[in-house]
Amino acid sequence: MQRSRRAILLSFSGIDGAGKSTQISALQNRLAEGGFRISLLTFWDDVVVLKRFREAASHGLFKGDQGIGTPEKPLHRRDKNVTSWYLTVVRFCLYLLDALYLNMIVMRALTRNADVVIFDRYIYDELANLSSRHWFTRIYIRLLLKSVPRPDVAFLLDTDPVLARARKPEYPVDFLQTNRVSYLALWKMAGMTVIPPLSALETEQEIMRTMLKKWSGSERPFSCESYQVKSSPSAALDTSHEHRS
Repeated sequence: MQRSRRAILLSFSGIDGAGKSTQISALQNRLAEGGFRISLLTFWDDVVVLKRFREAASHGLFKGDQGIGTPEKPLHRRDKNVTSWYLTVVRFCLYLLDALYLNMIVMRALTRNADVVIFDRYIYDELANLSSRHWFTRIYIRLLLKSVPRPDVAFLLDTDPVLARARKPEYPVDFLQTNRVSYLALWKMAGMTVIPPLSALETEQEIMRTMLKKWSGSERPFSCESYQVKSSPSAALDTSHEHRS
């Protein structure tokens, strides 16, 4: 496979329990079957500045649980769901640092030996923690959006907060509902691609349809029913790169 001018940049965002990890894993498998070289980056592990300090401060100040919640072992996290004016100021500063570092991480990832770079969460997932009701916050969000690289496709996986809470019990349903509203408001500002609430398989199919529509014209190298690779998607995607500015 010939090397494209640069890698395709994808991001996956959504409330906790939306199914991001499941869909990223499915997409990785499909792309790998087609001969793509894939680089997966997680926003919290690979981008967030002062990660350990933020984890320790959050746990020490707010006394929330740590780890990943499961139906068998629910957690009660207290971090991004804790709000106050001074925490908003702190988040403004930290998110700015994250945005600056994100620029460097994306630049580095796009020049490495990968055809597709996938972000598990992006700057959007931090900005969704801010209430856009205040004019100053909306200005801040717009400025930060302009300061970071825009993915070729930024997927927003929408879902029912009640079902999301059942899959990944970490935050109260009322917070997830508020967070979902923030994501949907952000979608309009950031130009994200919203995948509506669907089953896992239907979501996987919709993601692939979105990608194929964007890069492969009328050719359809995947079967929506079985998702068996019928022909290599690399040629279709590589050809489409020639038309991008």
